[in-house]
Amino acid sequence: MTIAVDASITRGTFTVTVAAELEPGMVVAVLGPNGSGKSTLLRAIAGLQPISAGTIRIDDVVVDDAGHVFAPPQERAIGLVPQDYALFPHLTVRDNVAFGPRSRGAGRRAAADLAEATLARLGISDLTDRKPGQISGGQAQRVALARALATDPAILLLDEPLAALDVESRDAVRAELDIHLSTFAGCTVLVTHDPLDALLLADRVLVIEEGRIVQDGTPADLAHQPATTYVAALMGVTLLRGSAHDGLLSVDGGGVLHIADADVSGRVQCVVRPESVTLHRQEPEGSARNIWPGTVGSLQPSHDRVRVLIDAAPGVVAVVTPAAVAELGLVKGTPIWMSMKAVDLAVYRSPAH
Repeated sequence: MTIAVDASITRGTFTVTVAAELEPGMVVAVLGPNGSGKSTLLRAIAGLQPISAGTIRIDDVVVDDAGHVFAPPQERAIGLVPQDYALFPHLTVRDNVAFGPRSRGAGRRAAADLAEATLARLGISDLTDRKPGQISGGQAQRVALARALATDPAILLLDEPLAALDVESRDAVRAELDIHLSTFAGCTVLVTHDPLDALLLADRVLVIEEGRIVQDGTPADLAHQPATTYVAALMGVTLLRGSAHDGLLSVDGGGVLHIADADVSGRVQCVVRPESVTLHRQEPEGSARNIWPGTVGSLQPSHDRVRVLIDAAPGVVAVVTPAAVAELGLVKGTPIWMSMKAVDLAVYRSPAH
């Protein structure tokens, strides 16, 4: 089933306005900072939050028309996995998964059989007779997914499905979730604030900031041409804005950089990848056309590298090894020179919003 949302949803003084069509067979991630409106959108699709204007359609059926039509959740063919999983603590895993089919009219035996079949499909039959207090967070996530799938939904809604997991189990459960979602024929909507969830699980990403969509594209689109500073930070790159003319980029906030494409002109955005920035303690000589000074603002360990945030005009992020940090003597406040080739600057026209 296709989900078509062209609506505003108001909660208190905050309004989320979204226009998007979500197709079956795709995993659509809704990505954004806390309080941006991600979960509000999910709740509106689920029928847990009425819209204030516009419509929500599932296929050709209007399920919400701002007070004129409102289909409750059980009439929307959805399966919902909430952030806290919401498993019934007094029921066994089998009975938790059977709850959905039972609530839709299935007999006790038929619902139990369906629950066991779904648990088997997800590889967690060994949990059947346990209660939620006897299983791990990763196991609870799988049970919540099984409960959602047991109703044979056309639409699967996942609200921060990995947020409650510890770091050690998150990667393993994400990989398992990817396998299960790849076999789901319906539309999956995945709300998350973790860019890894979006990059590894989604076919398409909607980025919401302050109640509106600021970018809609594939994970590769976000990585190569982030529309906002927030998206760029998630992708681990620096986003500069400015005006281009005759092979030069005049950066908003100060600084001029050489770019490779002399034909680009007007308002543009520019992605600077950390690995393309080279750091020096003295002004360097060489072929790089962009050389400018700055000061180390902070150092952030990241796996086997260190991200160096540099205060400059323009300010950028570089990535170096721990050995390079020691060799260059980098600490907060260290004067530093940067160099970067013009061909390493990815320049594109500023998107209109």
